[in-house]
Amino acid sequence: MQSKGFIKLIAVLLGLACVYQLSFTFKTRGVEKKAAAYAAQFPLDQQAEAEQHYLDSVQNLSVYNLGFRKFTYKECKEKELNLGLDLKGGMNVMLEVQVADVIKALAGDSQNDPAFVQAIAEATEAMKQGTSSDYIGDFVKAYSRLSNGRSIAEIFVSPDRKDITLESSDGDVEKILKKETEAAINASFNVLRSRIDHFGVTQPNIMRLPNSHRILVELPGVKEPQRVRDLLQGTASLEFWTTYDANEVLPALVAADKLIKTELEQAPVVTEPETASAEAEAAAETAGDLIAEVGAADSTATAQVEGDELRYDRAQNPLFAVLNPRFAGGAAIGAAYKADMAAVNEYLAQPAVRELFPADILFKWVVKGDDKIDGRFYLYAIRVSTPDGKAPLDGSVVTEATEQYAQRGATAEVSMTMNAEGTSEWSRMTGENIGKCIAIVLDGYVYSAPRVNSKIDKGQSQITGDFTIQEAKDLANVLNSGKVPAPAKIIQDTVVGPSLGQESINAGMMSFVIAFILVLLYMGLFYKTAGWMSDIALLTNVFLLMGVLVSFGAVLTLPGIAGIVLTMGMAVDANVIIYERIKEELRGGKGLSLAIKDGFSKAYSAIIDGNL
Repeated sequence: MQSKGFIKLIAVLLGLACVYQLSFTFKTRGVEKKAAAYAAQFPLDQQAEAEQHYLDSVQNLSVYNLGFRKFTYKECKEKELNLGLDLKGGMNVMLEVQVADVIKALAGDSQNDPAFVQAIAEATEAMKQGTSSDYIGDFVKAYSRLSNGRSIAEIFVSPDRKDITLESSDGDVEKILKKETEAAINASFNVLRSRIDHFGVTQPNIMRLPNSHRILVELPGVKEPQRVRDLLQGTASLEFWTTYDANEVLPALVAADKLIKTELEQAPVVTEPETASAEAEAAAETAGDLIAEVGAADSTATAQVEGDELRYDRAQNPLFAVLNPRFAGGAAIGAAYKADMAAVNEYLAQPAVRELFPADILFKWVVKGDDKIDGRFYLYAIRVSTPDGKAPLDGSVVTEATEQYAQRGATAEVSMTMNAEGTSEWSRMTGENIGKCIAIVLDGYVYSAPRVNSKIDKGQSQITGDFTIQEAKDLANVLNSGKVPAPAKIIQDTVVGPSLGQESINAGMMSFVIAFILVLLYMGLFYKTAGWMSDIALLTNVFLLMGVLVSFGAVLTLPGIAGIVLTMGMAVDANVIIYERIKEELRGGKGLSLAIKDGFSKAYSAIIDGNL
């Protein structure tokens, strides 16, 4: 009896856990229906954008209150039942990092050597024919043969490289080339993951295929295939920029907020000297208050939202309502929710507003929202210090970047080494910007903006910022992404239209429902009371199965639905075996209690055998 009570307790707890997990799916569906209703008010060609804007606007708002905790739409979305490409529609893309591009980039001017060109061609052909999977090994052997035994190290020797010298053997060079190729694939993977995060796809899947140079990307719900292709195949652009401090920009930001308010009110411009002076004084006073609050905060401000004191009224402060300057610090001039980033860009792009800021300023968003400030994104003030408007340094000067634990404390840091050209420019940049931040920008987004503590003139730098080891690893991958210009190229892509996905859903669900109803009716009509009891158990089985799928973050696909139907069949099969065994025992003259006991006991072997 105690064991039965324990099993009942476990069943009840598991059932409650499944109700909890599945409730997030129903809640997100409700929010998405509201988004669709909101978008229906717009013209047909604007509905998709309007629907996405609605979902972005509620992403960090509480939409589900369970009493003990409130959940945002973003949190609910992360816990809902995931649908695969065959049900939701979308795009499946296979990319490959071309090893030949990596080798050519490392060879520099030596790639014009006829033996080098021919060796590349032979290794490429062997890979295409499928006769070999070791591209670099084939290349090294082919070059040795075509150059009459000449050392391959001569091709890759460079003043910026310390791992390859004229004395390096072909075997050593082969190992280094394989290591560089692996680093290039990791860097490409990191760049692709970042780009996909900013594309706005819900629950994308990106994975490296083992024992290959390929990366698989699955994007559910994508409706712009060409945009995806262009986004994934672009060369990564890693740059280092000098920055403005927040207190240098905040006065102009205050003036911009007031100007936007005036324009929105469509009020005539006041030209009386005393009024203009009063407004200027008010703006200066507001800016002074903000600067005092920012104080000596660093570039990773972690201010917390406390009540309404950090919020601004859209009518009185239209810019500050979407770009909150209370989170400014270091090179960050404020923070905004994802749904408000487009509005901030639009405000700051207005010609009249742009004139309030220095001519050499650029605004760039951080790569991801900060959970410490409710998922907001920081906006950084970049200083354009070169005549041609390009970054003073790009990723090509980075020779190595690795993550490591700091010498003191449990935080991690990134060690970065530059070549001779980079060392010279880095020395100048850090010497002229002591006490200020230098932004590390990849594909137009700021990944880190460390503050310069002293001039760095040896090309070896430590980037700190209260990183976890994973965050440090990600930053090291970003820095390494500019080292070898070998973008991943699309070798295959498949688009599953949403109409096909919807047809799959309808067909799959219809077959599921029909099979389910027929099984329930058969069991109930044939076995009477015992059959109806098995139907209740079957319903519970499916409910628990779906709840467990959601809790593990599994993706539901058409084969998955078929698997659920098969599971139902096996469950019914077990009931049929048990009931027929019980009938046999009853026909043998046993009482009901003993017949049930022996029927279950003798049915176990067949049930276990069938399931295995």
